[in-house]
Amino acid sequence: MRSDLAKLRHARSKKDFPDISLEENEYVVLKIKRSSVIPILVWTGLILAAIFFIALTIMINKTTDMGIFSMNASSRGFFSIIIDIVFGVVLIATLISMHVYNNNRLFVTNKRIIQQSQASLFSSSTNVIDLVSIEDVSFKQAGIMEHLIKVGTLRMSTIGEETTYTFKYVDTPIDELETITHLVHVEKQERDERVNRH
Repeated sequence: MRSDLAKLRHARSKKDFPDISLEENEYVVLKIKRSSVIPILVWTGLILAAIFFIALTIMINKTTDMGIFSMNASSRGFFSIIIDIVFGVVLIATLISMHVYNNNRLFVTNKRIIQQSQASLFSSSTNVIDLVSIEDVSFKQAGIMEHLIKVGTLRMSTIGEETTYTFKYVDTPIDELETITHLVHVEKQERDERVNRH
């Protein structure tokens, strides 16, 4: 019965997560994404920048040849082009950073943790950690900002080499921590039972 359920979950996970290479009877239990608070803050910043650049463009175009900010028509046109270019660069940088931010994912299966990381537009990697190799799972918040917006770093330490894998900007993962810790215990218990049978 348990084997049939595992096969059913495996088939469902293969369908729902086609980009993950799953082993036999392995299925996805958790999909952890980065917090949605950070993108909201970034888009809010972009909107404020857009308002600032629009106000600056209006102010430049309303200036006359006389006064404190005296500019002729060609100077006004030049500064308007500069403002457009700067805003274009800010917009492109925001779109790229959001693409990179959203492409960082952590999948927890009943056997492994699969971390898909993207550091830049052309730099990505995948880390795979067997659950039996995990010694400790913890969550850390550093600084006032992380406490205010309730995000932090999920940390997983492995046995032996004591490598620590981190996944940043995660919403406070109380349930996720319990689930991962439970899966680690279950997988270690099953490994011990297999060893004892042989």
